[in-house]
This record gives sequence, structure tokens and C-alpha cells, in this order.
Amino acid sequence: MELNTICSGLKKAAAVLAIHTEQQKNCALESVFNSIQNRKAEILEANKSDVEAARASGMTEPLVERLALDEKKFSGILEGIKTVIQQKDPVGKIVSGWKTPQGMEIRQVRVPLGVAAIIYESRPNVTADAFALAYKSGNSILLRGSSSALNSNKAIVSAIREGLKNAGSSGVESAVYLCTSGSHSEVNEILGAVGKIDVVLPRGSAKLINLVVENAKIPVIQTGAGVCHLYVDKDADLNQAAQIARNSKMQRPGACNAIETILVHREILAEFLPKLAESFNEKVQLRADSECFSVLKNAGYKNLREAAESDFGFEFLDFIASVRQVESTENAIEFINAHNTKHSECIVTNNRLQARMFQQQVDAACIYVNASTRFTDGGVFGFGAELGISTQKLHARGPMGAEALTTTKFLIEGDGQVR
Repeated sequence: MELNTICSGLKKAAAVLAIHTEQQKNCALESVFNSIQNRKAEILEANKSDVEAARASGMTEPLVERLALDEKKFSGILEGIKTVIQQKDPVGKIVSGWKTPQGMEIRQVRVPLGVAAIIYESRPNVTADAFALAYKSGNSILLRGSSSALNSNKAIVSAIREGLKNAGSSGVESAVYLCTSGSHSEVNEILGAVGKIDVVLPRGSAKLINLVVENAKIPVIQTGAGVCHLYVDKDADLNQAAQIARNSKMQRPGACNAIETILVHREILAEFLPKLAESFNEKVQLRADSECFSVLKNAGYKNLREAAESDFGFEFLDFIASVRQVESTENAIEFINAHNTKHSECIVTNNRLQARMFQQQVDAACIYVNASTRFTDGGVFGFGAELGISTQKLHARGPMGAEALTTTKFLIEGDGQVR
């Protein structure tokens, strides 16, 4: 990969995009929307070949589900772009402003980061999402998807570039580049591109994220693996808790916002766990500590095994969940903070004080009370699309929209002042 040449082109494109108006960027995105829509059959056919190859290679079904595009997911790609178009351009937004005692006017305004790179796995919708958010925020983007989604990504990027070309002077066709060799050397080159790439975002498994974080020589916005917990308090509506558990685990078990561990207050084990078993209906393998194992076994749940310590704090990304009893909300908070990845956590309770304590003391990007963790998503939060879920504390946290790819600069205007 000729990274110097690629990044030089992306940097030039970013310089052009940085001075494009909101109207110009929206015009280009509208053209991309139309191009992707018109090439739907081609994109879905390319994805079909990726899915067939993935199944032939032995990829698990939850991971195949992440890779596959259907009518609903394709519509989601288009809806995401449309929402990004409708959003206010973050570039030029005044964060704050004031006048100094010397009479100078200072404004802090949002500006693009420049050249962004995203290294991601499986999901081809990320290709369109990341591009749209980068373009709206005035950035060019280097896309490095996984080899399992290569045909899908090539088809989508081809449609994107066609749309930008069709947009005329409003479209900056060179603002997007897709790595296509599938070689792991691409990742190493990207991570060492000091002065060429302004930020890199990993999106995928814990293995991928750790690889990027540990080896990058350029700034990283860390999106996190999702070791998410559901804590069922003694004051919970147990039917509601079972419903939330089912949705959080079973709707899309391969998603990073699916729960991996269920914590249950010891006082309600005998009453709640049979409801959980009924809700999961043998479709989820439960790996339970000794107390929970005994209750679940007596309830007749067969898809059951005793938990090993390594089952806690592990991202299964499958129809598997660990189950553990806790003595109190304080105990649950302590356990979660010791085992989570700072992504999304939930408490089910009707006790307001317990809920507030949970929200204040659990260290994660998104804290839910009586709602599924599956809502941690840029589209649900109103961003249209997302770059990922940031689990770090600096620069951005939680679902990242277009503003996450901006920084600020200070603009100072004077009238001859000297110091």
C-alpha cells in the first residue's frame, strides 16, 4: 500500500472539505444517497457473496448476522445518511466566546480533525456511516474493513465515489479511500502514519481494539468491546427485568451493546431466575455461579453450565450469558466496575435511590435504568449514524456522531494590542 501517496491525497481533500459550506456538503451527501440507492442490487449481491464465503469458512451465525445486509439494514444505511444531511454542520460552531480585559475578542470554534482512519470488522454499514459522518464534519477518511466484508465494502465505496463525482464542484471524490489488499500490513502502516493521519478509530472485537491501542503511534479514539451488565435489583419489576434481559441478550447477541453478564440480587434469586429461564426458552446458554446454577437447575433449565471465573468480564458475542448473585447494589457496582469495558450498563429497579446511586457510581459511557442496553446506538441517539461507541474519557464518550470528528481552535481578533 502506497500510504504516503494515499494520505497525501486524503490531506489535500480534507483541506478542500474544510472550507466547503454546509450546503455543498449536504449536496454531495444527497448525491451519494442517490448513488447508493440506485446501486442497491449490486451492493446486496456483493454482500451475498461475502456472507456465503463467511458461512463456508465456519463463521458463527451471530457474526454472520453482523456481516449480512438485508432490506432493513440497507434502508438503515440510507436513513442514516439522510439524518446526517439533516443535522446541523458542527464545523464553525462557536463553543464559547469572550472579550479580554485588553479588548481582544476570543472565539472558540469547531474545526475538522483532518484525515481520519477507521479500522473495523464485518459490518459493511460502517463503511457508509463512517464516510457520511466524516464528510459532514469536513474530514477525509481512510477505510480499512475486514476481508470478510471486502466485496460489500468495495461496492459501497464505489457507489460513494460515484455520488461524489456526480455532485460536481460540491463533491470531493478523493475524500474517501478503501484499503483492499486484506493484508495485516495495512493496519501496521496506518498505526505508524505519524503526521499523515490525524486520528484512528478501531471498531470491532476486543482483540482488534487492543491491537490498535497498544501499537498506534497516532492518536486513537478508543471504541470499546462491549462487556455489558444487567443488574436486577431486589426492588425490580421482575417481569420487566426478564423482558429487558431477553432483548438485551437475544435481539442481536453479536452487537457490542448486548449484555454478557446478568447480576441478580440474592433476595430475588428464587423468584426471578425461573422467569429469566422462561424468557430465554433454552436459546441462551447460561453460565451460572453455584447459587444461580442450583436455582436454574431446579427450574428445569437445561442449557446450563457452571460458570468459570473467566466467564465474567468476557465478551461472548453469542447466545451465551454469565449469571451471578450479588448481595447489594453496592456489590453490583463494585463487580461491574471491576469487569466491564466502560460501554453500557443497566439496573432494573423501582427504587429511585438505588437507581441514582448506580448511575452515579458505575463507570461507563451509557447507564440505563429500566431499559435495554441495545439502545446504545448513534441512530437511536439522533446522530443518524455512528463512528462507534467511545469507551474512553477524553475527547469523546458514548455513541459518536459527526461532532466527534471535530476539534476546536481559538480565533482572536484585536486592534493593535501588544503585550
